[in-house]
Amino acid sequence: MDFQVVDNTEQQRFEIRVDGEQAGAAYYRLHPAEAGEPERIVFTHTEVDPKFEGKGVGSRLAGGALTLAKESGLQIVAQCPFIAAYLKRHPEMA
Repeated sequence: MDFQVVDNTEQQRFEIRVDGEQAGAAYYRLHPAEAGEPERIVFTHTEVDPKFEGKGVGSRLAGGALTLAKESGLQIVAQCPFIAAYLKRHPEMA
């Protein structure tokens, strides 16, 4: 399967496509940086289409979204339980 995570800035969410079909999304909001602090990205919810459950799509979505956020220099805040659990299993992403 071909997985692609994209940042849909208009919808304020990261989306994952599996073989060209949207399979899930991680919702977020950006918080402006205060003086001397990095801009924050708050992950609020992650969902995967039921037909893709159990195929690693959620983990690939979380990993891709967090990688894109880190590459943009954003401080990650995980309010979403799925993203928080992913970060516990992958502390290098925090």
